Amino acid sequence: MPRLTRDRTTWLTYAQLGLWGFFLYGFGPVVPLLRDEQGTSAAVAGLHSTGIAVGALLGGALFAPVARRLGRGPTTWLGLAGVAAGVAALGLVRPLPATIAAVAVVATFGMMVISGVNVVLTAHHGPRAPAALAEANAACAGMGILAPLVIGAGVDAGLGWRPAMAVEVALIAAVALTALTLRVRRPQAAPAVAAAGTPAPPTRTPDSPAVPASRAVSSARGGRLPRAYWIAWVLMAVTGSIEVCLSLWTADVLRTHAGLSAGTASAAVAAIVCGMFVGRLAGGRFALRWRPVPLLLAALTVSLVGFVLFWSAPVGWLAVTGLVVLGLGNALHYPLAISIALTAAGPAADKAAGWSSYSMGVGFGIAPVALGWVADGVGPHLAFLLLPGFIAAALLLTVRLGRALPPVAAPPEPDPRYFGETAVSDRAETTVSP
Repeated sequence: MPRLTRDRTTWLTYAQLGLWGFFLYGFGPVVPLLRDEQGTSAAVAGLHSTGIAVGALLGGALFAPVARRLGRGPTTWLGLAGVAAGVAALGLVRPLPATIAAVAVVATFGMMVISGVNVVLTAHHGPRAPAALAEANAACAGMGILAPLVIGAGVDAGLGWRPAMAVEVALIAAVALTALTLRVRRPQAAPAVAAAGTPAPPTRTPDSPAVPASRAVSSARGGRLPRAYWIAWVLMAVTGSIEVCLSLWTADVLRTHAGLSAGTASAAVAAIVCGMFVGRLAGGRFALRWRPVPLLLAALTVSLVGFVLFWSAPVGWLAVTGLVVLGLGNALHYPLAISIALTAAGPAADKAAGWSSYSMGVGFGIAPVALGWVADGVGPHLAFLLLPGFIAAALLLTVRLGRALPPVAAPPEPDPRYFGETAVSDRAETTVSP
């Protein structure tokens, strides 16, 4: 089986994405607590998710021009600095408009972190990038396990959620100081123009013939996105809706239906992320043996089983078990959907990658508000019946996607020279400090 080499650059990018995961998965349990503080309805509290969606769209648009000017590494550090500033502001302000604005700032810079990590790992690992990206997302989920536990402990100790969220700022500072002290190196790479729709100069591996630069540019820019891509685009919006609704409102259901305290319910949200962490670590191996569409159908089925167990459980421990199963299924929704979408796009992959961020914005911006609006009328437990509807829609879209995709030839055997266990040489790297 192919092996992935992990050097200091790789571990740094894993840590950077993990820092974003600490906020992303930690903020979900905070929303019900904010709602209690501000005295708002569930639908109004769900506007924080809309703030995340707006910020994500802004960050996706800003990354390419900023990276062209500063470079990928400095842009990623700028994103983390912005996340730290936004989290600090969130801890200091109280009114609803101010907290929504602070969350939007965090999401704007967080999207720059995500984009920076993606392009750095892709440039650094070449044909091994899919495995590196899967591990980076596992690191993101791993930090997401820690965040709800810290927040729940802070609430149970009577400190509230704000000191716990301040841990994010301390972690960012610690990673930056470590990278500066160890002088972690970045690989030599072309300017980060791919996200803007302008491809980097083509690279050549033993598995691919040389491609003239002019031909690479025209193929990356040209071409309409096929029908299969747009099916995958809608699929990403639907699966994104599942994940964000679980992140924001699971704690409420655990409080009102399973009888958990506020602090325990906030900490129990980590069960979803724990399942996602395990699922993403194991998913890479499954993906080597299964085609993406059947594997995605299996993952959605696991999610449905987990939801039924969680929603029907009258006691906390059984509900938490259901959340773990849900996380195992949810782990592969986004990685498989985005890989299918970019494969379907073919020569228009750069354009497809840009548009994909908007699908997540749709899911994050609309679904939580809709669920909150329903919850105001019937309660969070009954409102959560929207989720099996999302899962069923995702299953139907995946089946249709499988029919729309053209037949794919078996991939060539990997060159063993690309999968050694030794560290990547620093000779082809340049120093980038935070």
